[in-house]
Amino acid sequence: MAELEGFEFGKSDFVLLDEVTMEQFLENLKLRFEKGRIYTFIGEVVVSVNPYRQMDVYGKDAIDAYRGRELYENPPHLYAVADAAYKAMKRRAKDTCIVISGESGAGKTEASKYIMQYIAAITNPSQRAEVESVKNVLLKSNCVLEAFGNAKTNRNDNSSRFGKYMDINFNFNGDPTGGHINNYLLEKVGIIAQLLRGGSDELLKSLHLSKDPTDYTYTSPGASVSTSSSDDRSCHRAVMGALKVIGFSEEEVSSVYKILSTILHLGNLHFETDGESVQVVGGDSVRHISELTDTEPESVNKALLYRTVATGGGEVIEKGHSEQEASYGRDAFAKALYERLFAWIVGRINSVIEVKNYNPALHGKNTVIGVLDIYGFEIFDNNSFEQFCINYCNEKLQQLFIELILRQEQEEYHREGITWQHIDYFNNQIIVDLVEQPHKGIISILDEACLTAGKVTDTVCLDSMNHKLGQHPHYTSRKLNPTDKSMEFHRHFRIRHYAGDVTYSVEGFLDKNKDPLFQDFKRLMYNSSDPVLKEMWPDGQLSITEVTKRPLTAATLFKNSIIALVDKLACKEPYYVRCIKPNEVKSPMLFDDARCRHQVAYLGLLENVRVRRAGFAYRQPYERFLQRYKMTCEYTWPNHLMSSDREAVEAIVVQHGFEGDVAYGHTKLFVRTPRSLFTLEQERAALIPILVLFLQKVWRGALARMRCRQMRAIYKVMGCYKRYKVKAHFWEVERRFASVRNMTDYGKSVEWPTPPAALMQFHKITQHLHRRWRARQIVKNIPPSDMAEVRAKVAALGALSGERLDWGFNRAWERDYLANLNWFNNTKDRALLITDKHIYRLEPKKHFKVQKRIPIETVTSLSVSSGTDQMVVLHTVSQEDVLVYLQSGQLGPKQDRVGELVGTLCDHFTR
Repeated sequence: MAELEGFEFGKSDFVLLDEVTMEQFLENLKLRFEKGRIYTFIGEVVVSVNPYRQMDVYGKDAIDAYRGRELYENPPHLYAVADAAYKAMKRRAKDTCIVISGESGAGKTEASKYIMQYIAAITNPSQRAEVESVKNVLLKSNCVLEAFGNAKTNRNDNSSRFGKYMDINFNFNGDPTGGHINNYLLEKVGIIAQLLRGGSDELLKSLHLSKDPTDYTYTSPGASVSTSSSDDRSCHRAVMGALKVIGFSEEEVSSVYKILSTILHLGNLHFETDGESVQVVGGDSVRHISELTDTEPESVNKALLYRTVATGGGEVIEKGHSEQEASYGRDAFAKALYERLFAWIVGRINSVIEVKNYNPALHGKNTVIGVLDIYGFEIFDNNSFEQFCINYCNEKLQQLFIELILRQEQEEYHREGITWQHIDYFNNQIIVDLVEQPHKGIISILDEACLTAGKVTDTVCLDSMNHKLGQHPHYTSRKLNPTDKSMEFHRHFRIRHYAGDVTYSVEGFLDKNKDPLFQDFKRLMYNSSDPVLKEMWPDGQLSITEVTKRPLTAATLFKNSIIALVDKLACKEPYYVRCIKPNEVKSPMLFDDARCRHQVAYLGLLENVRVRRAGFAYRQPYERFLQRYKMTCEYTWPNHLMSSDREAVEAIVVQHGFEGDVAYGHTKLFVRTPRSLFTLEQERAALIPILVLFLQKVWRGALARMRCRQMRAIYKVMGCYKRYKVKAHFWEVERRFASVRNMTDYGKSVEWPTPPAALMQFHKITQHLHRRWRARQIVKNIPPSDMAEVRAKVAALGALSGERLDWGFNRAWERDYLANLNWFNNTKDRALLITDKHIYRLEPKKHFKVQKRIPIETVTSLSVSSGTDQMVVLHTVSQEDVLVYLQSGQLGPKQDRVGELVGTLCDHFTR
């Protein structure tokens, strides 16, 4: 890796420092910052310095350069750690997470966005529509959550006032299938200013708003240092576009507008005492709030001025507020509205991006990459309850870092029997216990004060903390340390955090820790006609007599969520991005040594370097190492014959010449430098295609042999079946026609069985043979004297069948009609005599004198009609056609003679 960047840019991995000292660390960090190298490795940890300017290192070329590469093949970059987490997830089917930490303004939110963009860019190469839709929603959700969850502070233009942990789910192909977002803590944010400056005139008019943030109590402080109107307009358009992409309906977006507007109008409400009762100043605001929340004006007014309580006897009474109580309730309601809105938006996004219809049996293992972007450590001039929660969260994350990177690493070396130098590090477990320990921690003391009956003030709570924590080395106050004038009596306490000493003002701690919202507001919102608003307040369904259980305090809820977050991170393989803020004035050139020294110290980066230098970059159980790299050694592929997996691993190491770069533990192999592992990965990557081809060849051969055996069996069965069908057909024909010789019709009435396809031609021939045999049996019984007539009828049948309705086939044909003429009553005018040589036209009245003689060879054809008439036309070569009308004979007055004439001639010409 050191070869990838010139030495003029410093060391690209802090592990390569000549000496691990704070001075050398800062010198290298400063040099790289000034040279535009904002990323540096500590092994697999990326140290990121906020450049306070646009950097041209995030385009498509950079994505292509890091896609699929090993961590140390390219210079340090966010993309390197993102790709490492993705590869670990995909190769080993292991859940991973990327923890982004650092103080406010160090660039954590930007880092999380670049990591999300990289993961989106390298997945779904086939551009499947459903996967692209999931990716778009995941990316657009960042825009929406930033708008609703970030704010401009005096230290950061886009400070995260909420914590976000996003799980991205992947299928077995490595494509994102969905996700889930968890959010932690919420404060004042910048979306309302975007709405005022970026909303259209028509929209603001419908919401009864003006464009000037200074017109409203909640947006007036800090309005002068806000971003420009054009920025707000573009941000507002981007957020609205993102909401549309995610799937928010127009009705839902309208409800969001109305809730934001309600918060502004609430801030402008004031109260004054009129005699003994308190009245609302600003009736228009009440009407606007009623209209925007779809509630009755009287109900809004009543919720602002009165509190409904249940007595011990079950009686419900209304108790009027004082001015102070009414203002307190108004502010709590406004804050609760925003918190509920933000939680609803997160839930709505989760409902869109959650993995649906997932079945491990069908879809393979579902793996996860988690990305944590949470508020950084904060030290302000006035630190209140919010800073206390934020800094406690950072203590927990630092504890996780210490657990996973420092303590567990050293314990593993000891457990595996690896000799190495012990590294001292600061374990902040004592600070975590100071905050969260049951019965003794600060949160328990706060909860106890909130539960105590009577008027318990912040000062009383501070006294309780001083009493119970006075001996703790990381806690102090002015009462415990009277000479420290940087703190005030009855107001301040100080915690020595891992990141530095922070003085907290106890004012407002108890109010912010309690559930500050009166139940009347919850019922008011639940009874709204706006379905979105009603959905956000399900607890408003309870009546005043049902609300008996005291809700958990804000600090306890936050503590529980952070403990759950740490547990969730601890079960994943972690990758870290440690963000550093180079200066307080957002300058791209200034490197504040003292500021950076402080951050390097509290982030534990020097200890991280020492552990990495003293330890090993990679470790793996022998069986898993062998499983992954056994193909790179001839003695271990495909299976080794040695006595143990450790010996097989030694054979791989020796073959590659890595003996001096490894150590053998009891159950694991430890590799000191990534270079050795990278060499193994390269060789494995080169062998995988060869092995895949070999496996494909073997498997395809096995499939072909299986198919061949199946086809042989199929053809054998088919052959046997065909032979059986043929024999069965023969047997059936023989059975049916066994006695046809003795039948009167010689088997004409017998139905033939349907033959198999293979015997269809044979079946036709057999039928033809049977018909010929049957015909022979019939013909042989006809006397020779009748054969001429039979032949003539057969000839006529061939010529006239289907042409004439009756052609005399069912009568006897005399043929020689001259011999049977009645000479004494002859009324015929003409006679036609047909011999085998000529056709004669005779004159009956003149003793059949020959009138015309036509050689029979000159006759080419004859025509008859299709009716029952006796008309016949003889066609000759000379085209002298002879038209004959056959009269009914004396012997048979109704006989048809056309058929006899045609049959006789056809038979003659055929023979």
